[in-house]
Amino acid sequence: MLTFVALGDSTTAGVGDPMPDGTWRGWAALLAEGLGAPGDVAFHNLARSGALTGDVATEQLPAALARRPQVAALVVGVNDTLRGAFDGADVGRLLDRTVGALTGGGAVVLTACLPDPGRMFRLPGVLARPLGRRIAAVNAAVHRAALRHGALHLHIPELPGAYDAPMWSVDRLHPGERGHRLLAGAAYDTLVAAGMPGRRRPDADPGNPPPGRRARLRWLATRGTRWALARSTDLLPDLARLAVAEWRGAGTRDVRLEAYAEAGPRQPARGRPGVR
Repeated sequence: MLTFVALGDSTTAGVGDPMPDGTWRGWAALLAEGLGAPGDVAFHNLARSGALTGDVATEQLPAALARRPQVAALVVGVNDTLRGAFDGADVGRLLDRTVGALTGGGAVVLTACLPDPGRMFRLPGVLARPLGRRIAAVNAAVHRAALRHGALHLHIPELPGAYDAPMWSVDRLHPGERGHRLLAGAAYDTLVAAGMPGRRRPDADPGNPPPGRRARLRWLATRGTRWALARSTDLLPDLARLAVAEWRGAGTRDVRLEAYAEAGPRQPARGRPGVR
């Protein structure tokens, strides 16, 4: 019996990939199905919507270690970048602690770099640049932790079509079913290339039709408006402050973030596009 645990936020929880019964499935569940036949894989999805790296380290990690997994997946950090009080160094310490504990417990750990939310949201450049530096700092931190602790690493932004609209759900923040399948397939390739036995690569083509205009309007009227209001009182003022600094030319960049990002490894091992 293979024990597989998934840690992270709403993407790993499966948001954007709905099942007919109203629950979420997601890339980690698709990956679990590909790793072994039913009954051969004990899959535990510990991820939850809104989770920050601190939540993963303090809440999800102990639960994961208690299950003594052979395989663990960790994808987290985008929620940290969407908060006003962002600290790249602190995020890096938490990621290193989490990856180190999982590999130290004997698990094969899969980590991932994240797409740029500014590009996904199509923000104007003056707001997208500060957000891009935040995600670069998170990506450098998780990449550094993966190399230090011998984890496998997946570069999501380099996957073919990663930023294409059909890959994403209506909120432009979570993958749609096609995007979840893209992640599941790339994760499967990464694990199998590292010697992990697999049963069947997850299908790339979705089994459900994409959401129509009614579904998009329903999201905007419910979750979308609430999310936008929360970020307008948290993230946007902070990004605006950084944007004004850029416009004035004084303190043009967040030096701490760029130093943290640039300190990370630049030349990962070669592999398929998006896979390291």
